[in-house]
Amino acid sequence: MQRIIKKETLAEQAFNLIKKDIISGKLAPDEELPEKKLAEELGISRTPIREALKRLAAEGLIIISDAKMATVASFTEEDALQFLEIRELLEVYNLEIIVDTFQNRLLEELKENLKSQWQAIKEDCYEEFIELDREFHLLLAKENPNPKLRDMIHTSNTGVNRAFLVLSNTLRLSAKEAYEEHNRIFTALQSKHVETAKKEMSAHMKNIERRIQGYYQEEEAN
Repeated sequence: MQRIIKKETLAEQAFNLIKKDIISGKLAPDEELPEKKLAEELGISRTPIREALKRLAAEGLIIISDAKMATVASFTEEDALQFLEIRELLEVYNLEIIVDTFQNRLLEELKENLKSQWQAIKEDCYEEFIELDREFHLLLAKENPNPKLRDMIHTSNTGVNRAFLVLSNTLRLSAKEAYEEHNRIFTALQSKHVETAKKEMSAHMKNIERRIQGYYQEEEAN
């Protein structure tokens, strides 16, 4: 791992660096992550490491056992599809709740997000695209007044995006599809056509399911 540069908080930097190594496969599923070893490799104390590991566990990237040992989480096609089922239920419902109350600020944020998505696609920055994809959905979720529902959408998005991150080498052909689906959701929201927005979100989730299954089939064939 590269060493810490003191600019953001140490815990934030540790979180980002460890997450990057999990995403890239440098840290393998079920690999142990001892606090002492991580602290030595990153050149910081164990306290920010402990905070970073808690955040990684909350995102489903690691598992912390009863004995306080952290290990990299494994992730299967079944895991991804189960998270996706939860996402469809929550995110379609979320549109029904927010469509009559959101402000123009949200539309501007979504528009900027979509511009960044397209730029990432043009530059073949697919890990960046995945993060922007996640951000698009979380922007919609943050408008919901129910904090527990917002948290559930956040968690289920992290789970599905973990599958994309692990399989990011297959994203080239389908990122543009996802971008176009996001645009259709945005257009419906812009017009405040709630039923169209819900229909487009549901179709988007079905297409994500199809893509995930295709990703895993391609991985198995290689």
